[in-house]
Amino acid sequence: MPYKSTKLSLINTVILLRSCAIVIQIALIFFVKVYLKYDLPWFPLVFLIALEILFNIGWTIYSRFKLGNDKTNLFIQLLVDVLFLGFLLYFSGGATNAFVSLLLIPIAIAAVTLAAWHLTIIASCALAIYSVLLWSMPMHVMHGNMEGHFIGMWINFIFSATVISLVIARMAKAITHREITIAKYREEQLKQEKVIALGLASAQVTHDLATPLATIRLLTDELKEDLADNTTIDELDKQVSRCSNNIHQFRKMSLAIKEEQKNQLSIKHLIRQIKQHCNLNYPKTEICYSIENNVTDTIRIHSDSSLIPAIINVINNAIMASAKRNKHQIELTSQVFQQHCELIIRDFGKGFTHKHFEELGESPVRSEQGLGVAMFLSNASLERLGGTLSLSNHHQGGALVKISLPLINPEPFDKGSAS
Repeated sequence: MPYKSTKLSLINTVILLRSCAIVIQIALIFFVKVYLKYDLPWFPLVFLIALEILFNIGWTIYSRFKLGNDKTNLFIQLLVDVLFLGFLLYFSGGATNAFVSLLLIPIAIAAVTLAAWHLTIIASCALAIYSVLLWSMPMHVMHGNMEGHFIGMWINFIFSATVISLVIARMAKAITHREITIAKYREEQLKQEKVIALGLASAQVTHDLATPLATIRLLTDELKEDLADNTTIDELDKQVSRCSNNIHQFRKMSLAIKEEQKNQLSIKHLIRQIKQHCNLNYPKTEICYSIENNVTDTIRIHSDSSLIPAIINVINNAIMASAKRNKHQIELTSQVFQQHCELIIRDFGKGFTHKHFEELGESPVRSEQGLGVAMFLSNASLERLGGTLSLSNHHQGGALVKISLPLINPEPFDKGSAS
């Protein structure tokens, strides 16, 4: 949206400049007629200005109701401005007109805003018009040293147009590239600040949970002594142990991330850990694993303590999305493609909405499927390892999440069929 708003502002600025130019043209005609008493072909000039006014009004209405391609819109306006200015100069002195250098203005605007081939067309048209104006001048004007003067002005125009087309255009592109880089850096910085804020909140919550969990552990142990064969107490003990283990793992993971500890992990070992997690926590969910033949023990990726939790977050969300439609199944495909390992997770839920595509993974958002903070943290963890997370919808229904991770020292391989 900001980029589109900038384009709209630029188009409106060009329309405003043309409006000011029309007012100045009308004022100059009256000035030349009343004060300077010059005999100019008034009808062609007034007719051209009337056409320019109609064009400006029509293009203003067009820009408000139908934008189309913004660059094409701006290109057409600048090209028409060159033509209008050329005809006005032709009927008001040609190359001897003091305002002939105004042909450089559309070139300057195109150099800053348009692509190279658009700029080339506009500059070529301006140069062609100036050349026609010069060579169509009557011979009686070329007296004395004036011929050399006008030819020098023509050469000066060529030089000025060339400098604008090459130097100014390159400087404008460099500035634009720098602004885009700065904007991306700011977005990344904002994302990292959100991750840090969530990390601090998680650390605080984990710290606050330690004491209550220790108390619950003591109470659970006492209940187990009094009710040794009670299945409810046994289940409660398992869940308390699970919470304690999660807090312990969180502390270990935080320390590893702080010390930037990384290791190598084979894809098959990663799949085994995913299977263990799903079998332990979702025994009633049917998970269809599809591992291609080119995924061998030698295929390894960089890993840290946040990688597996990041992938498991995505799998948990997929299982929850399928469960909301009473379908206890998901699909997990693993393949090696173009020096990357890809894990594709498909659920059988409602799929992603347009808002999900714009926000999920970029910032914490609310979702009926339980997506949001977990997906944001997973995306941040994968990006830290050089990976990517992309979202799409399956053509038969449900959502697809593709996790791509770069391989360590990838070697050539033949893509096999799924096993």
